[in-house]
Amino acid sequence: MQKNILLFSILFLVFSCGVKTTQSLISDGNYDAAINRAVEALKSNKDSKGKQDYVYLLEEAFAKAKDRDLRNLEMKEKEKNPANLELIYDTYVQLHNRQEKIRPILPLQLLKQGKNAQFIFDNYSDQIVSSKNALSKYLYENAQVLLKSPNKLDSRKAYDDLGYIESINPNYMNVKKLMDEAQFKGTDFVNVYAINETNLVIPKQLQNDLLDFSTYGLNDKWTVYHNVKQKNILYDYSVVVNFREIIISPEQIKEKEFIKEKQIKDGVKTLLDSRGNPVKDSLGRPIKVDKFKNIQINIFEYRQFKSCQIMAKIDYVSARTNQLLQSFPVVSDFVFESLYSTYKGDKAACDESYLPNFNKKAIPFPNNEQMIYDTGEDLKVKLKNIIVQNRFKN
Repeated sequence: MQKNILLFSILFLVFSCGVKTTQSLISDGNYDAAINRAVEALKSNKDSKGKQDYVYLLEEAFAKAKDRDLRNLEMKEKEKNPANLELIYDTYVQLHNRQEKIRPILPLQLLKQGKNAQFIFDNYSDQIVSSKNALSKYLYENAQVLLKSPNKLDSRKAYDDLGYIESINPNYMNVKKLMDEAQFKGTDFVNVYAINETNLVIPKQLQNDLLDFSTYGLNDKWTVYHNVKQKNILYDYSVVVNFREIIISPEQIKEKEFIKEKQIKDGVKTLLDSRGNPVKDSLGRPIKVDKFKNIQINIFEYRQFKSCQIMAKIDYVSARTNQLLQSFPVVSDFVFESLYSTYKGDKAACDESYLPNFNKKAIPFPNNEQMIYDTGEDLKVKLKNIIVQNRFKN
C-alpha cells in the first residue's frame, strides 16, 4: 500500500512539474516548445481526466502561435522586401507542420464543457508553393549576380544559396550546374612542389610520396591541393617544401665488453659450525643447506648506428603575387640502430631479456638514399600537421 502511495506521489509530482513547465513556456512566448511538450504528454491516455490541463494548454499555445505567425506574415508581406522571402516561406511551413503535429491526436475532449477542444486548421499549400517559388527565384537571381564577382566568398555564398534552393525545390532550373560552377569558383587551389637546395639527391619516390596530398586527406570543401599543375586552373597558393640541408652520419659500429656474474644453486651441503663440525637438528640428523657457485659471462656487444637529419622549410606563397605569406622551419630525424652480441662463459649469468641479442648478426647498413627516404616519413607527418593547423583562409 505504501509503495502504491509513493508511486502515485511521484507520478503526480512529475505531472505537476510538466504542466507548470508547459505553462511557463507559454508565458515566455515559447509556444512551439509548449506544443511539443503537450503533444508528447497527450500521445497516451489523452482522454483521461489527469491530462485535461495539457489539452487546455495545447489549445491555448496553438491559438497564440498561429495568431503571432499570421500577424508577422501580414507585416512582412506588406513590406515587400525580398530579404523577407525566406522568413515568409519558413513561417508558412511552420504553420503547416504545427497542424500536422497536432492532427494525429485529435479529437481532444474538454470533459467539463462536454465538447472537443477547438483547433482551427487552414490549408497553406498554395502559400507554401507560392512563397517557395518566390524565394527560389530571388535566391537564384542573387546567386547569378554573386557568381559574376571575383571574390571567392561570394561564390561560396552563391553555392550555399543554390544548395538551399535544391533542398526546398529540387531540380529547379539549372541549379545543380550552377552549384558546380560556384564550387569551382569558390575553391582555393593550392600547388604543392619541392625545391632541393642541398648537395644530395632527393629520392624520386620520397618527393612523390611527400607531395601526394591525396594520401593526406587534406582536401576539403573549399581547398584542393595538386602536386601536378592542371590546365585551366588559376592557382591561388603554393606550398613549397624547401630541402635546406641533409646530414647523414658515417656508418658506425660501437663495441663494448662487459662482464656479468651471478650466484646459482649447485646442490646441497652439510651445514658446519665455526669449528667445522656438522650442525645437527633436534633428532641428531645433520642439517642440509643449499650450495651455491659463482658463474660468469663475458659479453661483447656491437651496436650499429647511422643517422639522418633533414632540415627543411615549408613556405606558403601567394600564387597570384608570389608573395611569401608564412614560413615554417621543420627538422626531421631518423636513426638506424641494430644491436647484436657474442659471449664467452656461461649464458646463465646473463639476464634472460638480453639473451635474444646472442642470436642476432650484423645486418647491412641502409644506403644514403634509403636513410633520406625513411627520414622523409617523419617529414610527411610534420608537413601534414603544419597544413592542418594553418589552413588557407580566403
